[in-house]
Amino acid sequence: MRTPNGYRKRLKRYEGAGHARYVTFSCFHNQRFLKSERTCQWLVEAIQNARTEYPFELWAWVFMPEHVHLLLRPRGQILLRDILSAIKVPVAKRAAAWVRREAPQFMPRMLDAQPNGKSCLRFWQRGGGYDRNIITARELREKIGYIHRNPVRRGLVATPGDWLWSSYAAWEKETDVPLVIDRATVPPLE
Repeated sequence: MRTPNGYRKRLKRYEGAGHARYVTFSCFHNQRFLKSERTCQWLVEAIQNARTEYPFELWAWVFMPEHVHLLLRPRGQILLRDILSAIKVPVAKRAAAWVRREAPQFMPRMLDAQPNGKSCLRFWQRGGGYDRNIITARELREKIGYIHRNPVRRGLVATPGDWLWSSYAAWEKETDVPLVIDRATVPPLE
């Protein structure tokens, strides 16, 4: 969202203890950086490590070629910004190091000229992305369905089960690969 003078308005996060969070974050300039198995695996590892450092329940997820949806609930007093940083920073660092070493011709696609005049390689779009507190069990179930149908809506696959990078199989077949989900802690419908 932009203000009348053209500056980006900062969105506020409301950290309600015990609230589920529906989170979306995108690759730099909405490029398809997550179309490779390598980068998706880096993201899986980052999420697993973040869950150790900043405990949260993961209820649904999907990695699309240019963005990510997560449905999670931070435990205790853990802040969403810490979780997101623990997920996004390691992936960005690995991607930048890999590109410098293995594919320097790709660097211009990641190059970000910052407002202070410096440049850096960027994997993720600037900012925290989009997030929304999910309060009711009904809305939670709707978001799980939305996340799982995302690859079908985009025409990437015919059915949600055809998309590898999603929690759909974890829900339908109780196969927690490549990421474990916390289905036992999802509140039942009222």
